[in-house]
Amino acid sequence: MKWKKQGKIFDPTTFKLFNEYHEFAQSPQALVFDDFVRIYFSVRKKDLSGKYLSHIAFIDMDKQFNKIINNSSQTVIELGRPGCFDEHGIFPMNVVRDKNKIISYTCGWSRRISVPVETSIGLAVSRDNGLTFGKSGDGPILTASLYEPFLVGDPFVTIFNGNYFMWYIYGTRWIQPAGNESPERVYKIGCATSGDGINWQKKNRQVIPDKLNADECQALPSVIKLGTKYFMVFCYRQAIDFRTNKANAYRLGLAYSEDLNHWVRDDRNLGIDVSENGWDSDMMCYPNIFECDGRIYLLYNGNEFGRYGFGLALLEN
Repeated sequence: MKWKKQGKIFDPTTFKLFNEYHEFAQSPQALVFDDFVRIYFSVRKKDLSGKYLSHIAFIDMDKQFNKIINNSSQTVIELGRPGCFDEHGIFPMNVVRDKNKIISYTCGWSRRISVPVETSIGLAVSRDNGLTFGKSGDGPILTASLYEPFLVGDPFVTIFNGNYFMWYIYGTRWIQPAGNESPERVYKIGCATSGDGINWQKKNRQVIPDKLNADECQALPSVIKLGTKYFMVFCYRQAIDFRTNKANAYRLGLAYSEDLNHWVRDDRNLGIDVSENGWDSDMMCYPNIFECDGRIYLLYNGNEFGRYGFGLALLEN
């Protein structure tokens, strides 16, 4: 692949969103309309305890990605009630056109005591053309199970030949770093299939092989069909010392498949990496690959996990 970076196209620190959300614009996800592209993302704001809550917002951009023509005036989907899986945040939210509906698969976050968080995947439906979403229920549609014991999240759903495919992450273990640091999680990419988009059957196995080591963390899979092959772009990092150490931070990875079941990892042919300097020089993470008017684009976050927004790249070949 050969990508041409288009630069950062949205910065929450300089754009006024609702409720004064001015930190982070994480996991941008595109939904293409006839004359504009809506990009959903997660924003953060601290609650009364001083801890972050993640909410979903969006901006609408022209199809040249030069101008913001609209933005959400309220949170796109409400957080969960006390005790629910998404009580403390939704990050990310994957939006899908399904026949005449717009549906979303959410990664809900809830705080824990012994470890920082737990996540599960929920379902919501829009009845106003993607402006807001209503949950199908208070509980998740995909969550921890016998072989995937925690941290089920980061859903990406697409429909091929009437069948629903979901790629997501699941936790394998928690690591306790030296000293008094909080435990760090290890997670891998898995897959599930469905006939209706609601009831899912997990494959209960890691679908993308590790590159760094057994504790490599894999996140935010995004899949597209190009020609006769399916391509997945995702991000990966070391399990510890990744927040401020550039060498251990997120990078983007690539895999391809001919049958949506067996995947070949091929990072060296992705054709995009961190810049020498600037907003995406320390890390690249949370990718979303999509087609718009015959062109293939890649949305992604840069330094500090999207604190300063997201950028765009165009596939040239």
